[in-house]
Amino acid sequence: MAFDSHLRRGHPITFGLMIVFGIIELALSAWLTSRFNARHDYSSLTERDRVRFVLFASCWTVVLGLFYGILFWHSSTGSVLTSVASHLVFLILSWIIWTAAAASVTEMLGGGLNCGNQNIFNYCGQLNALEAFAWLEWILITFALIVVLFRGIKAARRGDGYRGSLA
Repeated sequence: MAFDSHLRRGHPITFGLMIVFGIIELALSAWLTSRFNARHDYSSLTERDRVRFVLFASCWTVVLGLFYGILFWHSSTGSVLTSVASHLVFLILSWIIWTAAAASVTEMLGGGLNCGNQNIFNYCGQLNALEAFAWLEWILITFALIVVLFRGIKAARRGDGYRGSLA
């Protein structure tokens, strides 16, 4: 029962952080996309497309993170949408999306930029922040996925299966 209280307290914190960092990532990627659309000053099409993919990933995380956060707050037990299986599907898809987003931005930047001695990218500081917050989002989703997997194994051993309650 002690883990249940930690889960009820930790779920809103974890999802809240995912949403906050998702909003920051949304602001960065939306601003960059707006600049690229208005000025066409991206260094390559891959830069433009990868920033757009991060914009999609952040929208995905903010909207569905809010949805799951509100559902969990409303009824943490007894709902199919707050079950272990539902969380697993959302978190696995989110993990795949954020792995692709963070890795693609990291590859594009060559692991990070030193803004003092580069002249390829126009928005060096913003791209560095985009990369950093993408990896922060990935870390939070990985943590949440591990906790839900642990909780799913516990629910399956208890006899509830993966349709069992997360809390």
